[in-house]
Amino acid sequence: MGYLKDELTGFVPKVQAQEIMKDVARGSSILRLSKVETMTSDNKKFPVMVDGPGAYWVGEGERIKTSGAQWIFPEMLAKKLAVIVPVTKEKLKDTTIDVFSELKEPIAEAFYTAIDAACIFGTNSPFARNVYQAAVDAQNYIVDGTAASLDLDVSDVMALIEDAGLDVNGFSAHYGIKNRLRKLRDANGNALFVPGVDQNEFYSSPIEFSRNGAWDKAKAEIVAADWTKSLVGIRDGLEYEILKEATLQGTLDADGKPISLAEQDMVAIKATMRLGYLPIKDEAFSLLVKTAPTPAEGGN
Repeated sequence: MGYLKDELTGFVPKVQAQEIMKDVARGSSILRLSKVETMTSDNKKFPVMVDGPGAYWVGEGERIKTSGAQWIFPEMLAKKLAVIVPVTKEKLKDTTIDVFSELKEPIAEAFYTAIDAACIFGTNSPFARNVYQAAVDAQNYIVDGTAASLDLDVSDVMALIEDAGLDVNGFSAHYGIKNRLRKLRDANGNALFVPGVDQNEFYSSPIEFSRNGAWDKAKAEIVAADWTKSLVGIRDGLEYEILKEATLQGTLDADGKPISLAEQDMVAIKATMRLGYLPIKDEAFSLLVKTAPTPAEGGN
């Protein structure tokens, strides 16, 4: 059993790493809804059929026609995501297992917040594409209040995807819209939004709520999608490094100044993971928005 003071860099112990990744998956709406792939290197190509082979009626003795499927091979690039958690120097005397058992929740929260913000809206994102940009580029959005009620607006949002021959199989939204969803009823008085222990449903499809500041309410109220066209790639291994003398510009102390590890007799644990994201068909995503987005808002 290794102590942190003797193992200043390395991989997070396997069991703790698995628990952290489970917490990341539970907290991230993009991971719960998307198709998740394992990546064995920092880049991976995905074969996507955009035009399938045709079938033909054939008369007796006639030649059977042939047609080829058209494929594209979009490439996903894994990018490093890091979180720095300051702790007291006494933690160096603990085992790596104990330390990461204690810190798994803040590490997971930081990861899933950054993942949802980047993949859904392109916030501080290293990826070329995101859900919001895909929907805007496809002009797939409905302004909230266009129809008589929220459920009808969302139905119109779903229709944009269905018009492209795709099925909506899930939604993502912010927590603030829950109250409006709870009030929705069908013609028989049955609730359209059904809260569950492990999964919520809306229009009989799962709806995930993005938490901890990841959602940009200025851009969208609800995202509907065929989430099979939303790909997440995760590389194995969660790494860490102990920082002893850094100044944490993004972490402020009670006095409003950045934490200086050396001056405040602290250390910090930097945990990193590698992840890629790729929306592979713009028409698979649509938005319910407060105001119509401008083309400039479609970028990262």
